[in-house]
Order: sequence, then structure tokens, then C-alpha cells
Amino acid sequence: MGDMVSLSGNFLYLAFVLYLVATFFFGGTIKDKRSQGTKSLASRIAISLTILGFLSQVGYFITRWIASAHAPVSNLFEFMTFFGMMLVLAFIIIYFIYRLNMLGLFTLPVALLVIAYASVFPTEISPLVPSLKSHWLYIHVTTVSLGEAILAISFAAGLIYLIKQVDQSKKSKRTTWLEIVIYGLISTLGFVLISSIFSSLDYKATFEFPFDEQITEVEYNLPAIAGPHEGELLTEDRMSSVFEVPSWMKGVNAAKKFNTLLWSLVTGLAMYLILRLLLRKRIAAAIQPLLQKANSELLDEISYRAVAIGFPVFTLGGLIFAAIWAQEAWDRYWGWDPKEVWALITWFFYAVFLHLRLSKGWHGEKSAWLAVIGFAIIMFNLIAVNLVIAGLHSYA
Repeated sequence: MGDMVSLSGNFLYLAFVLYLVATFFFGGTIKDKRSQGTKSLASRIAISLTILGFLSQVGYFITRWIASAHAPVSNLFEFMTFFGMMLVLAFIIIYFIYRLNMLGLFTLPVALLVIAYASVFPTEISPLVPSLKSHWLYIHVTTVSLGEAILAISFAAGLIYLIKQVDQSKKSKRTTWLEIVIYGLISTLGFVLISSIFSSLDYKATFEFPFDEQITEVEYNLPAIAGPHEGELLTEDRMSSVFEVPSWMKGVNAAKKFNTLLWSLVTGLAMYLILRLLLRKRIAAAIQPLLQKANSELLDEISYRAVAIGFPVFTLGGLIFAAIWAQEAWDRYWGWDPKEVWALITWFFYAVFLHLRLSKGWHGEKSAWLAVIGFAIIMFNLIAVNLVIAGLHSYA
């Protein structure tokens, strides 16, 4: 099994490298007069590398499945890598429909961030907990991942549209919110960077604290900004917490997860400020001149079509199949678990998106903002809810 796990890791690493190189080739099409099509050599190389990367990631998925004897979607590392794979698959399909190279320049970095984000979580293969020993695990998780991946394409197209269309000559609410979106992406990169740094340093700090009427220990892998409620540091020569999390944060790892989120935001802010200092302008303003050849109407159509396709897929995976699995695992279809609640919020938001688009004529910039907000809700569910809020899905 060890050889198969090692092989799967090599496949994933190869896919990451191929996606990264493909991103640079997609970037090389920006100033090409034929960048809207696929005639240039750079565009052909870019999409070929993307397909090879996807096939390599499929190899990772298959070999890890063989090694674990179950579909590798049972923990946060496996789910996020699968989500990244579905994101690339959705991009490849839409690319061959619309032939827009610029979409690859924005979509593949999101996939890279997702895979890099997954890599900082434990990669060990563990036995399935009882509630996961069901064929509905595969059906629910794969369909919800595919649905969210297609919706992520809507975000990428919407973000390109906004960077191109929002007036950057003066500061406004729109430029501020656009910078906040960019800061959010940089914070995800910050999470990967800071986690990788302290992981390479083998940083560990143990706290003990009262939980469920007994003393429990938790190990931190990042210096403690936020410590456990009524916690005490046991490890010598490690940073004590700046403050304790409030008592309403439930779960053994609630404080540790919240601490990770704080480090992501702080690191992301530092990286954002450095970029602003180097560019001497808003990041969106620096990118905008590179997007002048983008077809705004085509971007608007891609953003809408992605939601029109992704929404029913997400409905199947995130609500219908999830409810069936919940009934089998916990003897109820719905229980107001945090993940269930945020899945419902996501579903309602995209339902409103389609209603406003089809009934109220929300096209262009309004539609693009909705696509960006919708993906922010998805990422909040994947990151903040997983890292901070305890619930029945905390095994992820």
C-alpha cells in the first residue's frame, strides 16, 4: 500500500506542476492578437498541459482509491484535491465550448490554490468512520464537488468581467469590494504559505484545557494567536496565546482552527500590502490593462451558463443526495448542522441569482458581482465552516 500511496502523491505533484506551467502559457496569450481563439502555439500548449495535468490527477485519484480501498473523498485533503480536479474538468469542458484562453489564466490559479490548500492538511489514509461507510459518500461528495466546481467557473468569468469593467481611475465602493475579493484569494495563498513554513520547521505546541468535564490536550502547528478557552500551554519555548477563544466555540479543535484562520488573514494582509507597495496602485488597477481585449458579453454569458449548469448539479449533490445520506447515517433528512445550513444558504443564493438574471434582467456587472459573492459563500463553507465551526461534518 505504501508504494501506491507514494505513486498517488507523485501523480498529484505532477498535476500541480503541469497546471502551473499551463497557467504561464495561458498568460502568454494575453498579448496575442488571436488570444480569443486557440490558433496560437501558446494556447495549444496551455490547454494540452492542462489536459495532461487533469489526467495525472485522475491517476492520483485512482491509485489513492486502490491504496485506501474506498473513494478518496473522506477527509479535507481528499475532498479539496477532488474539488480541484473537478474545477479543472469544468474549465476544460467550457474552454472547448467558448475557446477563451483568458479564462484559463484565472481558473487554473484557483485550482492551484485549492490543491495547495488541501496539501497542508493530514494526507494519511485512515479507516472510514461508520457514517462514511456508504455508497452515498461517493454519490453525494462527487456531485456536490462537480456542482461547486462549475459554479467556480462562473466566479472566474465574473471576476475577469469586473476587473475589466469597474472604473479604476477613482476610488469607489466597487473598487474597494473588488480589492477585498482579491485580498481573499491572497489570504488563501497566505494560508498555504504560512502553514508550509511552520510545517517545514516542525512547529508543535501543546495546550491542555477543560472539555466535556475532562482535561483535553490539543496540538498547535502554528504559533497560538488564539488559544483554547481556559487553556494552559504545556510546551516549553513556544509562544503563549495572545487571547483565548470564547466559550461558545465548541469542539476540541475549535480554537486551533480559529487560530489557523487568523494566521491566514494576517499573512494574506501582509502579502496584499507588499503587492500594493510594489505596484503602487490597486491590484485590480494593475491587472486591468491586460484585460482590454476580453469580450465582456462572452464573459457574461460564460458566467451565467456556468451557474445554469452548476446549480442543478449542486442541488442534486448538496441537498437531495445529502438528505438521503443523512437519513441513512443519522436517521433524519435534515438536522441544522452548520454544513447543512450553509449548503442551504448557497442553494438559496444561486436560486436568487437565476431569478434576478431571468426575471429582472440582471446582466453584466450586477450578474458578475452575484457570481463573485456566490463563490465567496462556497469558500466560506469550505474554509471557515470547516476550520471554525464544529458539527457532524467535523470529520472532514
